[in-house]
Amino acid sequence: METSEIFDGLLANLKVGEKVATIRSRRDEITKSLNKNFRDKDGCLDYRLMIGSFGRHTAIKSISDLDMIFILPPALRDDYNDPNGPRRILERVRDVLKARYKNTDIRVDQCVVRVQFTSDKFKFEVQPAFDNTDGSFDYPDTKAESWRTTKPRAEIIATKECNDRTSTNMRHLSRMVRSWKNANGVNLGGLVIDTLVYNFFAQTNDYDSAKTSSFDLMSRDFFSFLVDEPEKDYYLALGSRQRVYVKAKFQAKAKKAYKRCVSAIENEGKTISIKKWREVFGTNVPLTVTDDVLEASASNMPKRTEEFIEDRYPVDITGSVSIDCEVTQNGWRPWRLREMGRAGVPLIAGKRLKFEVTGCTVPEPYTLKWKVLNQGPEAERRRMIRGDIVGSTEPGIRRESSTFRGEHIVECYLIRDGIVVARDRIDVPITTTSDT
Repeated sequence: METSEIFDGLLANLKVGEKVATIRSRRDEITKSLNKNFRDKDGCLDYRLMIGSFGRHTAIKSISDLDMIFILPPALRDDYNDPNGPRRILERVRDVLKARYKNTDIRVDQCVVRVQFTSDKFKFEVQPAFDNTDGSFDYPDTKAESWRTTKPRAEIIATKECNDRTSTNMRHLSRMVRSWKNANGVNLGGLVIDTLVYNFFAQTNDYDSAKTSSFDLMSRDFFSFLVDEPEKDYYLALGSRQRVYVKAKFQAKAKKAYKRCVSAIENEGKTISIKKWREVFGTNVPLTVTDDVLEASASNMPKRTEEFIEDRYPVDITGSVSIDCEVTQNGWRPWRLREMGRAGVPLIAGKRLKFEVTGCTVPEPYTLKWKVLNQGPEAERRRMIRGDIVGSTEPGIRRESSTFRGEHIVECYLIRDGIVVARDRIDVPITTTSDT
């Protein structure tokens, strides 16, 4: 498979696609309901602006958060200009939408009204705001008990200008980075991603006219750019120059992505190259049937049993989870698997393994799922590749044992409101094989 085929396929698989019609339908329903209440206009679709990644046209098909500004009538400013005004306006919007969607979870969340459409696997965050003459908006903040200013139009304009200058590559790369984020559990907000991509193109002209045949090099250089980024609490958003906060450090995972890009480029044209690109960008990278795959299928090799969480749930990473493994054996003190890796202590067969969550930013309730994937010749010989997605053996814990040599992998997934919102992976390199 040529490089251009890989990235053409990736971009095609990232398109929001059929979901757009549902999003637009929900947007129009919300707009009409609010205009009926605030302006006494039936069927009015004006006075709204889609913002966020959908508004900047950098969203991908797994998008689960839709951001929308509803523009309030200017005459209402004085009515809601007291300390309780922000809460009163948000509660009014909430009540209007509750009357429209009687069986939907709708609630005030500091600056927005959140409308969780369970059947659609996405939520709208509706932000009532007053339009200012300079193009900015004043929006309510219940925590500050005041009105604050946001400039999404400037961010939309900056995105379009950069995208035009780079022959649409700005939006292409932003979508690819979202795919990396979701595939590797990188807790990066959409505006941070678009700002980082914008900053990348600001410091190089190498890819302003690049075709997808050069997207392998563009990906490599972008992740190198991320690795070199200093750790920051916030960035100044593209266009608006307002602070947008970094949820979690990303440099270490960017370094892994960079190394995988290098390996994929070095092995161009080989099956391992596709594998590396899928490790970077996930299952949105298309597979191809090659001669060695056909040969393996015709032989007596075991059938691949690996399942992918993306085939079961939408994946839109908005939180962080960390897992580790307690390694125990009778007569030995417990070790942490990550600690063993840092100390260079090998994991041998015959150990009891307890995988558990050690850190999490996602509030309950959520469902925890696991995948244990065995790799290497011994796993194939024993026909124990596994890779199925399973539940916990007890709350928050998955118990396994080290049995045979191989570079095994364990992943966990946090599922909330039908969406995978956090994930983590730990490598389990077993160096020996037990006698049993």
